[in-house]
Amino acid sequence: MLIAGFPAGAWGTNCYLVAPAAGEECVIIDPGHQAARGVEEALKKHRLKPVAVVLTHGHIDHVASVVPVCGAHDVPAWIHPADRYMMSDPEKALGRSIGMPLMGELTVGEPDDVRELADGAELALAGMEFSVAHAPGHTKGSVTFRMPETADVPQVFFSGDLLFAGSIGRTDLPGGDMAEMLDSLARVCLPLDDSTVVLSGHGPQTTIGQERATNPYLRQVAADRQGHSARPAPRRGM
Repeated sequence: MLIAGFPAGAWGTNCYLVAPAAGEECVIIDPGHQAARGVEEALKKHRLKPVAVVLTHGHIDHVASVVPVCGAHDVPAWIHPADRYMMSDPEKALGRSIGMPLMGELTVGEPDDVRELADGAELALAGMEFSVAHAPGHTKGSVTFRMPETADVPQVFFSGDLLFAGSIGRTDLPGGDMAEMLDSLARVCLPLDDSTVVLSGHGPQTTIGQERATNPYLRQVAADRQGHSARPAPRRGM
């Protein structure tokens, strides 16, 4: 498997291109602010042909380049219906203005072909399987994508802004909810094998085992399941 990732734009949002191998079809995950150029460079470097864009949620730092990327390659974008409105109204999603200079750089709106994700869906794209889990908490329509373990690659988990290395996504923006976030962590993350590679929306790669041992939020939900309680440190990220 080939996974090419890079941080893009003002928020350093991780964009990923996933393919069975170089020279094949690929899926683009979260082409956010100023990601279009990086996407084109990665496509050229690895000789990839995109077949779809999939989105972990609708915040502008994850979707700002969806229109140009989908338009350039005539591919659909997949998003959960609860976050679909954010592509056309990013300021409403943040509960505040994100600034006129920044807005002037964005192509706000939907691509020509938008398809909606559902909890438990199995997407067969570019010869690969992506398992979708609805994981609200950061936004109402946040989802994760999980790829199964193979003979030479461990299970890969694209967590969006649900789980970071050492932290989680913020819950103080419209649609955010700490109770839902903790439930999503328990329901979606805790059952995963320790060897699962976590590729998140911001920050470095980690594993479920590392987060189970050190992430204060994942430790909290694990303790809650056992009847204990812990209060972790403040969250980071957008």
